[in-house]
Amino acid sequence: MKKILSILAGAAVLAVGAATLPANTAFAHGSPTANHGGVVQAVGETWLELVVKGDTVELYLQDDGDDMPSADLSGKLTVMKGAAKAEFALKPAGGNKLEAKAPGAVKGSKVLASVTLADKKTKVSTSFDIK
Repeated sequence: MKKILSILAGAAVLAVGAATLPANTAFAHGSPTANHGGVVQAVGETWLELVVKGDTVELYLQDDGDDMPSADLSGKLTVMKGAAKAEFALKPAGGNKLEAKAPGAVKGSKVLASVTLADKKTKVSTSFDIK
């Protein structure tokens, strides 16, 4: 009987501990988070974070939370505002960052990002609304 009560008490402690965890606690690699102050989109296990700094647009990439080296990546940005549309090449900028000079990426515009991964076959695309 003491053994059953001990097991039940242990189970109750575990249940209370699990109930006190925050609802957004991640148990795998995590949820996409903005590590550079930008906007994050998840495409499968690839996370893209878009950061606009004046005329420069930075795109950071992660593979399920781990930085994805940008050296062998390429891509383009398409910036749209109203009827205006312009394309800009993304170039590796060290670490997990791609970068482009994109003067049209301003508040109210939409930015489409398309990245070709290191295998030169896989493409990842998503869009961002600049607010």
